[in-house]
Amino acid sequence: MALSSSMLNGERGVVVLIVCRVLYSLPLSLLCPGLNLAILSLFALFLDIRLDDSAALSRFKTRPGASSGILLGAVTLPTVMISKLIQLTRAYSLQQIELQELEHMTMQYWATSASCFGVLIFLCLVVLSTPNTKRFPRSFSVWDATLSIFCVATYAVTCCVSLAAISHTGSNTVLKLMWELYHGLVAVMLIQRLLDKFPSCASIGELLLVTVGLVLYFGDMLACTIAKGVVLGLLLFPLFIKYALHLSECYFNKRYSEARRSNEIRTSLLFFSSLGFILVVIIPSWMQIVQDFHVHPLLWVLTFVFSEPLKRLSLCIYWVSLIFASVLRFYNISKNSKIERILLRKYYHLLAVLMFVPALIFQPKFLHLAFGAALAVFLVLEIMRVWRIWPLGQFIHQFMTAFTDHRDSDLLIVSHFSLLLGCALPIWMSSGFNDRPLAPFAGILSLGIGDTMASIVGYKYGVLRWSKTGKKTIEGTAAGITSVLAACSILLPLLASTGYIFTEHWFSLILAVTVSSLLEAYTTQLDNAFIPLIFYSHLCL
Repeated sequence: MALSSSMLNGERGVVVLIVCRVLYSLPLSLLCPGLNLAILSLFALFLDIRLDDSAALSRFKTRPGASSGILLGAVTLPTVMISKLIQLTRAYSLQQIELQELEHMTMQYWATSASCFGVLIFLCLVVLSTPNTKRFPRSFSVWDATLSIFCVATYAVTCCVSLAAISHTGSNTVLKLMWELYHGLVAVMLIQRLLDKFPSCASIGELLLVTVGLVLYFGDMLACTIAKGVVLGLLLFPLFIKYALHLSECYFNKRYSEARRSNEIRTSLLFFSSLGFILVVIIPSWMQIVQDFHVHPLLWVLTFVFSEPLKRLSLCIYWVSLIFASVLRFYNISKNSKIERILLRKYYHLLAVLMFVPALIFQPKFLHLAFGAALAVFLVLEIMRVWRIWPLGQFIHQFMTAFTDHRDSDLLIVSHFSLLLGCALPIWMSSGFNDRPLAPFAGILSLGIGDTMASIVGYKYGVLRWSKTGKKTIEGTAAGITSVLAACSILLPLLASTGYIFTEHWFSLILAVTVSSLLEAYTTQLDNAFIPLIFYSHLCL
């Protein structure tokens, strides 16, 4: 068939292997979530093939040069959640956690799955409403509809059975089903909004990952009132300041005719005063009222830092010194050298290793807080860059564009966000019960060491390419795998007190490193966003 030659490219093959690895590790108690993941993967694979080979993709303004990435985007977060579910199932069998924690993670998985499935149904409707192309005969329309109905029906059955198993009453089951449906509907509305407001900034798979993550985050905030104060406020801040600036602009345009610089100063004052009010008043009030936080968050942060002043302040000085020296050096190189931009960016990956590994080993709780503060700073700087907030907006824009590549757009620069979150998410998700001490290092190992060595070795010595159209080489991938395994062999003795012995889990570790490296070699998506999560999910098994 004409379709068969394009059905399983390298990226799709690796993703199928990832899903099969996770399904193989499932206990019988997680049969319904496992069947659901299989159906979700099948549906996503169908849409990935169908959308890439039809005219439907042209209806979306996605990042040039990238495939749709629907399969990878749809299975990444469900795979992470089901891996955590497997880990917590082990803990519950050993009576190390309460049943409520396991049930909460089950709800988290279904919320993630419902968000992904809702977006897939939306994309399926887009595909079915698009006229057939030459590559797909008219008979495929019946097959498309039949497969879609089968996937939706099977998904609904597995969801109902699983939620009924953790519900105590019938009404409780109905409420949980409505909650999952809410996640799916919100995800559909959000991804349409992102596609409209950020054209050519990301692929569908990348936007799907962001959409599901945001819906899960805010859904969890509403359902469980988990404290994420500063980050929550900064995510809401752009919406607030957008309308405030609009009203201010209308007001000043009607009543005054000052020079442009004067208007920029007013806008800047409004921006910083609004930001300060939200961070100092609104968010602390929300935390104290909703979460019974009895101390002002800023006072709590100061108390936490100065509870071990020598270690934590020394770590802060170490970080600031590294950042200042590295940024100054790399910025001058980017302006005065012909070195490849991709290699220059990999030096920041090595910087992440130097910064985060010592902190994760000796001050993990402080690193949790530092990641949140860094994300908050990145959000503020990106808002200032996009809106050109005087006096730093234009300077930040010029500075950041020195490190961009083809995956960044003029509207949004996301590479620094993806690197930070790629290192931070495995650490945040490992809080609480964790019987796999290498799991928190998933982002640092895969991005800081594996991806960096693969790029450097592949660029300088690579000859054999994985595909005719791609730039990734077999030599680079082999270097990435070897470097991560070497780093693990150094880390494991430092983590020997956890009882994790390398010789007992060498096959699982090698498989996890190999699969994540193959994904990096084949994918055209933003690897900083996907590879740490995939690597983390395999380390949890």
